[in-house]
Amino acid sequence: MYEYAIAWEWLAFAARWFHVITAIAWIGSSFYFIALDLGLVKRPHLPPGAYGEEWQVHGGGFYHIQKYLVAPAQMPEHLTWFKYESYFTWISGFLMLCIVYYGGADLFLIDRHVLNISPPVAILISLGSLALGWVVYDLLCKSPLGRNTWGLMAVLYVVLVFMAWGYTQLFTGRAAFLHLGAFTATIMSANVFMIIIPNQKIVVADLIAGRVPDPKYGQVAKQRSLHNNYLTLPVIFFMLSNHYPLSFGTQFNWVIAALVFLMGVTIRHWFNTTHARKGRPTWTWIVTVILFILIMWLSTVPKLLTGETDTAAVAPAFQQFAGDPHFPAVKQLVSTRCSMCHAAEPVYEGIVRPPNGVMLENDAEIAAHAREIYIQAGRSHAMPPGNITDITPDERKLLVAWFESAVEGKKQ
Repeated sequence: MYEYAIAWEWLAFAARWFHVITAIAWIGSSFYFIALDLGLVKRPHLPPGAYGEEWQVHGGGFYHIQKYLVAPAQMPEHLTWFKYESYFTWISGFLMLCIVYYGGADLFLIDRHVLNISPPVAILISLGSLALGWVVYDLLCKSPLGRNTWGLMAVLYVVLVFMAWGYTQLFTGRAAFLHLGAFTATIMSANVFMIIIPNQKIVVADLIAGRVPDPKYGQVAKQRSLHNNYLTLPVIFFMLSNHYPLSFGTQFNWVIAALVFLMGVTIRHWFNTTHARKGRPTWTWIVTVILFILIMWLSTVPKLLTGETDTAAVAPAFQQFAGDPHFPAVKQLVSTRCSMCHAAEPVYEGIVRPPNGVMLENDAEIAAHAREIYIQAGRSHAMPPGNITDITPDERKLLVAWFESAVEGKKQ
């Protein structure tokens, strides 16, 4: 049974690695084409239908690129489609959501101080919110409001802020931020799968059939691409936030999320304006720094992170791990090797908040994090960092024996 914990940890690592690789591919190609599109120059010698061109140098050679807003007069012999980067980024992200948050719903997804629900209900809410988000977003884009690009983006911002608040009323702070990222990423990937690629296929089919493509398909795709452009950086922030409790472990976490979306706009505006050769609006960086300082302030105003451990939520874990004969020795070990950092008020120099919001000050907290202790400090030497508290090999063996004994005891 304990082998399952190790295998599950490696599965989570593989999924995260897969997700990072595909995300790099998607975001990299997206940023490149946005910069390319904004940098196009109109010149008299361009062929009919060409909107602009760009000369670039890379890898020891020169590239001459031309863009057609609708389509060229004839279908090219080879056409490269950029879509799988988006699809696999979403698939790998959803896989991680299943492994970490659905598989560990009692610890990572549900905070019974926020909403006392069962894991199946929490998972259904999670899935439903992702699907509903796309439906609402798509209907807004197709409504009369969709003809006003910036008015639509303002409404979408209100929707995102509402979702930020809503998720914090349903899940743990960590899960709320992760879901906000997943909610936004689902919209972005669905834009590619449901709108951008299908519209481009219609244009290609018209070309093959000898018909003149309707410009509306390209215009709609461009609007959705613009949304993806401004949503990318906030999604990255939310995906990284689970490593930084100061971002999500505060009563103002939904306000922080709202400000993160604004920072995504200001940062992308600088790059978009620069790539379009319309100047370098340095004011955007000033606004971004102010917003970030405000976020830092909001993260410390409550003085105490909310945390995510609930005695009621970990009752089964408490009975299983705190009742094991090894537990008294483990408790003493954790109190001397771990709790100087993993405490509500850490005493270790330079640590002002418990790392990742994990506190190990009482029986319930130690039992709740038994699996993490087993993996991080028993089976591996990841904790303590650099073995700063001089945990011995025999003490690591004790942690392993404790976890495996408790797991085997539950089987019997």
